[in-house]
Amino acid sequence: MAAQAPGPETLTVDLGTGTGPFHGGASGTLYGLYGDGVPSRAVVEGMYVRTVTTKAQDGVQHPGADALEILPSFVAAGGKDVYVYLPDHYRGFPYEWPGATGEERFAGFRQVVRRQVEQVLTLGELASHVVYVPFNEPEGNMFGEGEWSYDRVSWRTDPRPYFTAWREAYHLIKGLHPGARVAGPNTSILYPEVRGFLEFAEEHDVLPDVITWHELSSPAEVRTNVARYRAWERELGIGPLPVNLNEYAHNYHLSVPGRMVQWISAIEESKVDADMAYWNIAGNLNDSAVEANKGNGQWWLFNAYGRMTGDTVRVTAPHPDARYTLQGVATLDVDKRQSRLLFGGAGGAAHVVFANVDPEVFGTTVHVRLEEIPWTGQVGAAAQPARLRDGELPVVDGTVTLPLTDLDAMSAHQVILSPGGNGAACLPPSVRWRQTYEAEDATYTGGGRTKNGPEGSPSAVDRFATSGGHHVGGLRTGSDGMLTFDVEVPRDGTYEISVYANSHHEADLVREQGPTNVFLRVDGEQPRELRLPLGYKWAVWGHTDTEAELTAGRHRITLAAQDPDLGVTKGDAVVDKLDLTLRNAEGPALYDAEYADLRHGTRVSYAHRGASGPGVAVLPRGGTATFWVHAADDGEATVTVDRLGPGEGALTVNGEEVGRVEEGSLPLFLAGGINKITVTGASERLIVDRLRVAPSRGLLTATAYTAADGALTGTAKVTAYPYATGGKAVDGIGAGPGNALTLTVTAEHTGRHALTIRYSNGEQAPATHYNPDPICRHADISVNGAEPQRVLFPTTFHFNDFRTLTVPVTLDRGGNTLTFTADELPDFDGRSTNAYGQRSAYAPVIDRVVVTPLAPGR
Repeated sequence: MAAQAPGPETLTVDLGTGTGPFHGGASGTLYGLYGDGVPSRAVVEGMYVRTVTTKAQDGVQHPGADALEILPSFVAAGGKDVYVYLPDHYRGFPYEWPGATGEERFAGFRQVVRRQVEQVLTLGELASHVVYVPFNEPEGNMFGEGEWSYDRVSWRTDPRPYFTAWREAYHLIKGLHPGARVAGPNTSILYPEVRGFLEFAEEHDVLPDVITWHELSSPAEVRTNVARYRAWERELGIGPLPVNLNEYAHNYHLSVPGRMVQWISAIEESKVDADMAYWNIAGNLNDSAVEANKGNGQWWLFNAYGRMTGDTVRVTAPHPDARYTLQGVATLDVDKRQSRLLFGGAGGAAHVVFANVDPEVFGTTVHVRLEEIPWTGQVGAAAQPARLRDGELPVVDGTVTLPLTDLDAMSAHQVILSPGGNGAACLPPSVRWRQTYEAEDATYTGGGRTKNGPEGSPSAVDRFATSGGHHVGGLRTGSDGMLTFDVEVPRDGTYEISVYANSHHEADLVREQGPTNVFLRVDGEQPRELRLPLGYKWAVWGHTDTEAELTAGRHRITLAAQDPDLGVTKGDAVVDKLDLTLRNAEGPALYDAEYADLRHGTRVSYAHRGASGPGVAVLPRGGTATFWVHAADDGEATVTVDRLGPGEGALTVNGEEVGRVEEGSLPLFLAGGINKITVTGASERLIVDRLRVAPSRGLLTATAYTAADGALTGTAKVTAYPYATGGKAVDGIGAGPGNALTLTVTAEHTGRHALTIRYSNGEQAPATHYNPDPICRHADISVNGAEPQRVLFPTTFHFNDFRTLTVPVTLDRGGNTLTFTADELPDFDGRSTNAYGQRSAYAPVIDRVVVTPLAPGR
């Protein structure tokens, strides 16, 4: 008798077994913040970033990410602690600390520590959010065997110099800053010798306030190593102390929701904090943020994780100790009568089973919302998670079973369980059909084809995540290549075509023009030119999107380096895949209030028939419901708060007051990417059903002003840039206030307006090792001669690659002047400057400014 094929694997969520309060510790970042605004406040807050590890203030290890410069805005965005890597004051890795002997080097380092602590002490209450990390990976750096070590003897062999240095640094910090927290030993792994460090620290009363080490291993080992450390605590009679795994995950894990959810589940189960490792560029939340204000798939995963509440519950995976398999993390909030599950890590079919479903909490029928959080590349922006299923299921013998098929191993999924049977209208899937076509499987004609890879995998963790593991090159300057995708679609409709591609911004053929242009046709017709994404290295993926009307059946989509009507490719690109998507385009984007971030006394009710989902949010006076809303571009959107009854409330967008809820639909300015929309109760009771976000109705007047038409002083000049508006933009702004751009703009009314600045910034500092070091330029923007507002502009990877960034300002009715200047910023002391070109003296290249009211009459 033939053996039967194995059935779908089962992930079981036991709602009857709690494992402790939800912690949220996995949402930490190493070098993820560059400065205030990069990433934006909304992106940081919406990712629920709990801890940041970063360099010492004025350190020269990398540009930006200075501890005391990121601290105020991080705390304002809800952050808990900033861990300061004190050795990152120095260049190099291993750290190049000066001195001829170990004693000389450590004497100089003590001065570094002293200066850093003295600077922290000037910050008042903010100082309580600082955690000092005296040594980083001491076994391979200051107390290892290399050229730059203390005495070329590893502390794991002879720990005495390291232990002495630890004790001195600890006492120095605590002596200057009573109540300070010190973290360590910060080893690259949890070595057995760490137990000896703990014994020494306990004996000499210099035990770290937070225990730190790095987990660049696998999610399974997180559980093992945290348990091993906790056993040492029990043996030694110390703790339990807070733990921060302040560097975790491999390069090819980052940006991929299906891989990162495995780390999240292990970290949350262990109830520790953890910071994602810094393999690439600073200021993008470890490949979560795109530009300043957009999120990719990984960002949306952490947004879903951060919105979990209540207690975690036991999740039994089919292979709990095996890496790269189906894993998950789940919570139960009894007050909300809601359970949330995040899972992923394997493709194909699976069963998700909720066991011990309490009828007192959920009743006999449950409402199930299933969403997919797909991988969208390291530099590819993502819309909100796709709704795959919304409906009701019976509770059978205390169990709810959700059968799933066609799971993508690179995606994470979210299930939200709520009480059913309340007459809620079930929503259709937001995505009706989607298919991926790998570039390595497409037909290539012409010369120059290369099949590249394999990229990131368990055996090549330092490489980049890539769909299918391979990608194809050949579309470049001088090529006659064509990549042909034969596709078949199920029905007539408007299909999104997403080309996942990359050009390395420093490649020889890319340096001159920037973004590589290629030409797309559908069945030999509908020609269009696409500009493919730039990245900080090869195989760093983003996507360029277009649309086409397709009839049901077969079609041929081509990407070519030449087009008889449009021209030829200039640059050099690699292509990973092509995605075809048919969305359910009926109506606006919907955000149900019962799934929002509810605070200040807001509760969920399931007693209101006629609600759009299973429940509603009931806001008392001062209660809040916060929605994280995606906008494809900067500009007007139509926002409606659907309420039940006559309650009143106030509406804010990204911290700006824009109107009152009782006014119904409002035309509001939304920034491209992530927007924080908060409803605050202004009456005794406000019942919010949902938020609807629809396209613009053209009610907010947007006026564009070309920088080349502005008034220029000093070195500011109009320069040719092919991809700028009209082929020209203004550079040379900066290196002093005399080198400026001034625009005169008009406002119809006095009030808050959005300045949407189209800019480019290709500046990069020389790096000492594997991290590319792009620099955020800044502009000081003065309105009508008032005190300027300083704005950071992240890299666009090339001066001919333009992006937008929106800045809110107050304008007077009628004419207003906007003046852009810049100068090199000094160190924290206000006198010294960076010696390695890591603080630019210049503003970005400015193409144009679009002025739009944030709301009507405001």
